Parts: sequence; C-alpha cells; structure tokens
Amino acid sequence: MGVSAIIEDGMVANATSTVSKASEKGEGTLGKDDFLQLLVAQMKYQDPLEPTSNTEYIAQYATFSEVEQMQNMSQSMDLSRASSLVGQTVQITTTSDNGVESTIMGKVDYVKYENGKALVAIDEELYSLDDVTYVCDEKYLTAYELASTLVGNVAKLPEVDKVSLSDKEAITEVIETYDGMDDYQKTFVADQVKQQIELYREKLAQVVKNSEESSDK
Repeated sequence: MGVSAIIEDGMVANATSTVSKASEKGEGTLGKDDFLQLLVAQMKYQDPLEPTSNTEYIAQYATFSEVEQMQNMSQSMDLSRASSLVGQTVQITTTSDNGVESTIMGKVDYVKYENGKALVAIDEELYSLDDVTYVCDEKYLTAYELASTLVGNVAKLPEVDKVSLSDKEAITEVIETYDGMDDYQKTFVADQVKQQIELYREKLAQVVKNSEESSDK
C-alpha cells in the first residue's frame, strides 16, 4: 500500500494524524514499510540548510512503531475474542442504512479475518465482531428455545371461544409445557401469551366439564 504525505519545511506534516485518519477510514493497516516511506520522503524533501536531526528521526520512527504495535495488538485481541466464539450461540444486532435494527441468533461456525476486521460466520453469512451483542449460555439458550416453541404452539390453537373437546390434547400440551417451566424460563414468555394460556386453561376445563355432564345424562 502506498503512502502519501504533505511535506512542510522539510517535515512530514501531521504524520501521526495521517496514520490515525487512515486507520479510522478503514483504508488498511499501516506497516513498517509505510512508516519508512514517510521517513524517506521527509529526508528527501528536507531543507538542506536546516536538516532534521537524527534524534528527531528516531523519535518519529518510535511514534510510528508505537502506533503500529497498538494496531497489531488491537487486531490480535479481536481475532482471539472472535475465535473464542466458535461453536457458541450468539445474538447479532445489525442496523440497515435506513436505520432499521434487526436481530438474529445462531451458532458461530467459523471466524474470518478480512481487511483488518474480525468477522464471525453464522449459516454462511459473515457479521462484524462489533455486531455481537450477546453470547448465550446454555441456560439462556434452553429458556429461549422452550419459550419459542411454546409461543408457536399457542399460535396454532383456535380462538378461545371456539375451543372444543377435540383441542384437548393440544391445549393440554401447551399447559403442561408452561407449568413445567421454571421462573427464569417464564420470563421469556410475554405477558399476553401467559394470559392466553390461562384463558385456554379455563376454557378447556369448562369444555371438559360440559362434556362429562352431557355423558351423565
């Protein structure tokens, strides 16, 4: 990667700022070769009547090296962090150009390092490590999946006022699933769904009672 710099009075103007801005814009990582090119440019265009001292050169090179080391350390930490997520279920939150936020959850299959950025792969889609908002432990994942299944089964039930004896098995399964959840798992179920389950419980009890009374007659 080539590096350009503005030379003023034999000095590289705002060299450190140039390095920082290039990094912020994602134009690539500046390496030692780039730092040396800056120093060579400074030496080439310096004022021969007032040459830069060796001490100044050493100080500038030390500054460039320090920036490079910080960049390398940051990239290494990102890659290490991303690698530790392989095999784990994570939550990804992304924002579209229109400002619409979307969330997905999935298992990290592998990690890819591209253009100085660590990326995690979920179902063959790549996401920035910065978009990982939650790493799910087993307890969380179990509760999330259980609640999702419960909500899906509730959605399949008929309207409460249309419940008949033929719906007994499906409604009983929903009620048993909900009653078998612990307090933590129940926090994943919306209050509206909890209220629906109680309505189905009451309605089913009434339907069964009416059926038994009819049989006794």
